[in-house]
Amino acid sequence: MFEGKTCVITGGANGIGRCLVEEFSKLGCSIAFIDKDEKAGQKLLSTLSGNHLFIAGDLAKKEDIENFASQVIQQYDSIDFLLNNACFSNKGILSDCSYEDFTEILNVGITAPYMLSKLFMPHFNRKAAIVNMASTRAFMSQSDTESYSATKGGISALTHALSISLAGKVRVNAISPGWIETGAYHEVNEIYTASEEDRLQHPSQRIGNPLDITRAAIFLCDPKNDFINGENITIDGGMSKLMIYHGDGGWNYTKQ
Repeated sequence: MFEGKTCVITGGANGIGRCLVEEFSKLGCSIAFIDKDEKAGQKLLSTLSGNHLFIAGDLAKKEDIENFASQVIQQYDSIDFLLNNACFSNKGILSDCSYEDFTEILNVGITAPYMLSKLFMPHFNRKAAIVNMASTRAFMSQSDTESYSATKGGISALTHALSISLAGKVRVNAISPGWIETGAYHEVNEIYTASEEDRLQHPSQRIGNPLDITRAAIFLCDPKNDFINGENITIDGGMSKLMIYHGDGGWNYTKQ
């Protein structure tokens, strides 16, 4: 089912992206991935056996997007899966997020997925799939997160737009992770120790991990699931469904 397929992953050197690279390669896919962290990317590449490609590049830059796409097409010619995972946290209006700061995260989180979808469009195989990484922050926010929240809202909208434009050619879906502890998938391997309160506030009573997200990506790429299209799957342990008011569950509002 996945053996011999070509899987393109952005932001693949660390965190959820690294988990995607490792798990899709275990399924027999050839992996092409890009990341700004050249050291981590090369180290990950050295652990993989098979026909894989790593390119160090900045997805905020048009020339790096085009160079990555060109090298992927040159090496593999055709593509089965595109996992648009790359993004990063940036400032908001309270911390004086600048035009440049805001534009950079939009370029990485929205423009790059659009451009890669466009550049790969003639090269997608039959029953190909795109999976975009959105976030629960597309629908709910903490203060001072405008650039990241706007980016994730944008990738959510881009998902359903592309699913219509690419109908009959490529299925396009998104995943919205909640709190995912990614420390085990970074070189420093600094794992956050969740408190009991951190865990129990989630209806699933635990923090998420990158495998929770990767299993969903595999599910969405599986051609047997081709009736799922233009959809966003929220994976947050039920946290965004938890309605809390002052006095509920021991929670009390404190004026900032």
